[in-house]
Amino acid sequence: MTTITRRVLGFVFAAAAAIGAVGCAAVQPWQRGRLADPCMIFDADSTRVAYITHWQEAREGSAGGYGVQSGGCGCK
Repeated sequence: MTTITRRVLGFVFAAAAAIGAVGCAAVQPWQRGRLADPCMIFDADSTRVAYITHWQEAREGSAGGYGVQSGGCGCK
């Protein structure tokens, strides 16, 4: 076997392994109750978190930087 053939076979094998390793599955409606665990909620009391974030932004004179929505430079 030539090196080009080996490379092509290696690429095909790697592509097949990557496609086969994908773990997507359809979740049935009755299974969603088990997957929606309360421990997976980022902030259980979103009103309190919004208030504290607003208070901290007003105190520091800056906005953003909380979570992933902005970088903290004040440019929401």
